[in-house]
Amino acid sequence: MRNIYVQGLTQNNLKNVSFNIPKEKITVFTGVSGSGKSSIVFDTIAAEAQRQMNATYPPFVRSRLPKYPKPAVERIENLTAAVVVDQSPLGGNARSTVGTISGLYSSLRLLFSRIGRPYAGTASFFSFNDPNGMCKTCSGLGRITKVDVEAIIDLNKSWNEGCVRDSLYRPGSWYWKQYAKSGLFDLDKPVKEYSDEEYNLLLYGSRDGKGEPENPKVTGLFHKYTKTLLNRDISGKSKHTQEKAVNLTAEMECGDCHGQRLNEAALNCKIDGYSIADMCGMELTRLRAVLARISDPTVGVLVQTIIEGLDRMIEIGLPYLHLNRETPSLSGGEAQRLKLVRYMGSSLSGLTYIFDEPSAGMHPRDVYRMNNLLRQLRDKGNTVLVVEHDRDVISIADYVIDVGPRAGQDGGEIVFAGSYQDLRKSGTLTGKAMLQSLPVKQTPRRPVGSLPVRNACLHNLKHIDVDIPLGVMTVVTGVAGSGKSTLISRVFASQYEKDIVMVDQGPITATSRSTPASYLGFFDEIRKLLAQENNQSESLFSFNSTGACPVCGGKGVIVTELAYMDPIVTECEACNGLRYNQEALACTYKGKNIVELLGMTASQAMEVFKDSRIRKHLKKMEQVGLSYLTLGQPLSTLSGGERQRIKLAKKLGKKGGIIVMDEPTTGLHMSDIQYLLKLFDLIVSQGNTLVVIEHNLDVIKQADWVIDIGPDGGNNGGEVVFVGTPAQMVRSADTLTADSLRASCEYIDGRW
Repeated sequence: MRNIYVQGLTQNNLKNVSFNIPKEKITVFTGVSGSGKSSIVFDTIAAEAQRQMNATYPPFVRSRLPKYPKPAVERIENLTAAVVVDQSPLGGNARSTVGTISGLYSSLRLLFSRIGRPYAGTASFFSFNDPNGMCKTCSGLGRITKVDVEAIIDLNKSWNEGCVRDSLYRPGSWYWKQYAKSGLFDLDKPVKEYSDEEYNLLLYGSRDGKGEPENPKVTGLFHKYTKTLLNRDISGKSKHTQEKAVNLTAEMECGDCHGQRLNEAALNCKIDGYSIADMCGMELTRLRAVLARISDPTVGVLVQTIIEGLDRMIEIGLPYLHLNRETPSLSGGEAQRLKLVRYMGSSLSGLTYIFDEPSAGMHPRDVYRMNNLLRQLRDKGNTVLVVEHDRDVISIADYVIDVGPRAGQDGGEIVFAGSYQDLRKSGTLTGKAMLQSLPVKQTPRRPVGSLPVRNACLHNLKHIDVDIPLGVMTVVTGVAGSGKSTLISRVFASQYEKDIVMVDQGPITATSRSTPASYLGFFDEIRKLLAQENNQSESLFSFNSTGACPVCGGKGVIVTELAYMDPIVTECEACNGLRYNQEALACTYKGKNIVELLGMTASQAMEVFKDSRIRKHLKKMEQVGLSYLTLGQPLSTLSGGERQRIKLAKKLGKKGGIIVMDEPTTGLHMSDIQYLLKLFDLIVSQGNTLVVIEHNLDVIKQADWVIDIGPDGGNNGGEVVFVGTPAQMVRSADTLTADSLRASCEYIDGRW
């Protein structure tokens, strides 16, 4: 069997590397963030495999498929079709659920159509996405949106005082005049004094609230807002209109189906006393037990197929989910595992499966379950490529390719290729990190106070009380689905909203042209230096303004659209893809033009810029472990962990606040975690309170205080199972997190 062979790869920061990847093996790619491993796996192997697969389709089909640029490589041999399982959210809408995305809901519908009683129809009659099965009131969504009358009207005011809470109806406006001149209302009478007839006229335009409006220009506020905010697509409307839709409408459970999405006939059809909606609302472990009791031989194979699918989801650490959970609400790690389960049921073999940090969001207890699934994929005759930082995942590799030695321009080389055992002896950053384990903090800080959370009962939280200490670093732990994110990101954050700074991994709300320099606010300073040095206007150094290349308009490329064919994207010959015109490129600062300045990494820029206003931001990038990013790198290309750290860089230096972080070690190499911990130490020493939701054991060991939520996930979670210092947790706690922590520690001289 021939290996996948890559020769002369220069994609992004890779330095003309060549290497082999064994087929039908698990190969793990390691290295610090920004070393180039993603450039190898995703930008080269995955992109080229998908590009060549797409090329086999007719032009009409190709025009509707994603476009993959040809990687900068001399030769790639023996590629197979690639399946990429990344951390991107599953997306979808309110109609996309765990059941529909996994295919298990289709099997359940078939089961109910066969043995459910009373008989309700074929499988389509149990679908909330089909007119035959959906609740007609909510169209299968389980929720309805209504105009919130109380939010619209101020009962204490009259028309002359502005009783409608909308600037369009302010006294004297055009809309106000339609009502004022209708003769139907006393303009000085407060709404709370209206008779029933007057109130119906105000809301519905008629005295009984049902008939035709008495004045065609006064249809009633309820009808008016229903028409403008509910019965039309407002996604393309102004920000003001969209904000109004949020403020003046309310979403509530459908009164007919009570959130179960289906019509009465479908809900009345049951198996062993359970409707299909009942089953979809069960946690997967309970659903499995209910299905296992079905003994009807006519559906034996169908039931076994559903149970096997449930087993795969339970085995990978998702037992707490239910089939009715909407997919947009899943975390990146949950979405990735759900994708993995979907592929486990496939009978295809000979494929290349590519995973991006599959351990993200997983408790150490659950990582071994995922490792078993990776082995199963390999044993079915597939090649498995994994980009990973987790020790436990790296340890199951048949082959390891370590990229480095460091990040950015100091990376891009293959520093090791071989077995896991040899990696530990290699002396590379990854090899050394595999041998190291941080000690448990023995002298934690003392809190200066606390913030109470009482009777927290959102989702699976069981009316818990907990105190969040102030002035220290608290790590909140627990298996996935235990309720830790609900407790901190939802309950605690909403209770103390004014005092908290949330630093999550969500997309940065900036334009597609945003960069670290523009996001952190020092791009203007760079342009100012260039303008002063060359006696020019600052706008000359913006490719969105007068500095733009006149041919491509500052885009760097020329796109030629062809009907039913792939558009031809060519580099702009006038600016060679640099986006700027010749006048801007001719101006320099310390021998570098604007493109060369933005092409520097943060660490290189520290050597060039002496301006304190620029250096303070560069220093923050170094402190959060992003010194390898170039100043002009598009923020859209950053990983979730990098986005979180650059958000943190923007918040650094502020004192006395409460900072909440959700798994900040995501995407971080083991050798970088000690730098992150130093940064956490700095944040707390400046008088801040730091609350970190985390699975990483090294971070837990270095906490001042630990709050462990459990004992397990879903209905078996939602309780506080331990509070105390890490040392106390290792010594005496009987929890899943404590077990994992003890397994990673060394017991020396009577101390962990």
